Amino acid sequence: MTLTSLAHTIVLTWGWRRILIALVAGAMSALALPPTDIWPLPFLTFPVLVWLVDGAAAGRLGGVWAAAAAGWWFGFGYCLAGLYWVGHAFLVDAKTFGWLMPFAVIALPAGMAVYTALGLALARLFWTRGATRVLALAAALTLSEWLRGHLFSGFPWNAYGYTLVSPLWLAQGAALVGMWGMTFLAVAVYASPAVLADDRTHTKRPWLAPVLAVAAVAALAIYGALRLAQTPTSYVEGVKLRIMQPNLQQDEKFNYAQKQQVMSRYLALSDRASGPQSTGVRDVTLLIWPESAFPFFLTREADALAQIAALLPPGTVLITGAVRPPETAPGVMVTRAYNAVYAIDHDGSILSVYDKVHLVPFGEYLPLQHLLERLGLMQLTKVRGGFIPGDRRRTLRVPGAPSFLPLVCYEIIFPGDAVPRSERPGWIYDHVGRYFGWPFVAGSGERPEWMLNLTNDGWFGNSAGPYQHFEQARIRAIEEGLPLVRAANTGISAVVDPLGRVIKSLPLGTEGVLDAPLPQAIPPTPYARLGEGPLAIGIGLSLLLVLRSRRKD
Repeated sequence: MTLTSLAHTIVLTWGWRRILIALVAGAMSALALPPTDIWPLPFLTFPVLVWLVDGAAAGRLGGVWAAAAAGWWFGFGYCLAGLYWVGHAFLVDAKTFGWLMPFAVIALPAGMAVYTALGLALARLFWTRGATRVLALAAALTLSEWLRGHLFSGFPWNAYGYTLVSPLWLAQGAALVGMWGMTFLAVAVYASPAVLADDRTHTKRPWLAPVLAVAAVAALAIYGALRLAQTPTSYVEGVKLRIMQPNLQQDEKFNYAQKQQVMSRYLALSDRASGPQSTGVRDVTLLIWPESAFPFFLTREADALAQIAALLPPGTVLITGAVRPPETAPGVMVTRAYNAVYAIDHDGSILSVYDKVHLVPFGEYLPLQHLLERLGLMQLTKVRGGFIPGDRRRTLRVPGAPSFLPLVCYEIIFPGDAVPRSERPGWIYDHVGRYFGWPFVAGSGERPEWMLNLTNDGWFGNSAGPYQHFEQARIRAIEEGLPLVRAANTGISAVVDPLGRVIKSLPLGTEGVLDAPLPQAIPPTPYARLGEGPLAIGIGLSLLLVLRSRRKD
């Protein structure tokens, strides 16, 4: 079968066959994501999306509804294959949440697929018969993916741009245009082979689009290779990190009866010799423990703080995740809490605190919390009323190390928002964002010198989820030009330089300690300085080209 005959078959297909084609193409596209990382595969699947929109022309409203339906099935397949691991979280407490697993595994991809449906509906409104329809698809899907990353608190997990960043030399493009810009490039590049099947009366040079796509990938690769070659990793003098990865099972991590066993494990593991020259924690500047490390309120357990003080030598600071109770009157029962990060000195005193700002829906809080609780539902962490969000992102300072930005769990997956830019909301937030539940992320305006991501991916077992989470954290380092230090309960813990190179790491599902120096930051990247401005200009110019082409048609 020739490419032209394959395209005609897909264009003319209708009914359940059309649904199956879209579903399978979307699911196959997810194989470009970690841990499989088959990044060239979407060259085969995204042209199918173009031909499905071509075939929507006979539908109602100029094919908008048919294009949206194809987009939904493609997006559903992509998200189902890419987000199946969410179901693991419902098996941690199977007696309480197990019955919800099938619904969650289906409902989340179904909801995320609405954005792909919106993207294809928008693309159909601008559709042409020539090569410029690839630009219409790229612009429309980028806009819909941006909405997915912002509306209703946002969920940009596995944005289509992540299919093009598995090779580190291609990932350097994120320093120029960020993940939303990489999404535009990925869709345009991957969809370009569809033009090869075009009728010559509509596309005089059908080879031009794929040639330009290959040239774009080659240019990106050359830029990335040169950037990596010309920017060696340098390190902050006098800073030695030790990351402790305990690999605790969830039933131990949240069981108060396991209090002393958990503490003993942390203390012994933290002071473990990691090599013949190692003296344990005695020569460490920063000891780092993962998110929500304790099955108790740390500041209300004097013996736990005393054990930490006994472990830490002078000059060593512990940075750890912990659940923090709010200030209450004596005798008042605590029902809600913060998901916090503590910096603790060698004498057991609290140096600084950060409270997680961007909470996980259904994990740390419920949308319409009071209503759903009355119906008998609760979030996975079982904190009645949900966790309390922090008021703002803040750069923390500790003795002996440069200032850093703490990011708890999935706070690091938000392109452009992980490192806050300003003190107050802008016009978009004031007039649009607050009504859709966007979290306002304010900051001090001071650029941190490294990012610290504390997380607990133990909810998701040995699945694709932790690999995808780590990949997204690594892209934030490239976007911002900031090194990343990551401590994960079950892995993947790592130290990453500002170009995304992994200096050291601990694999998923193991316990251990990781000793490493702290990489130095580089100057702010073009994306860190300009944000989404160049992307907005690129999308605007692309749509102008599409409209010009439509007038010629």
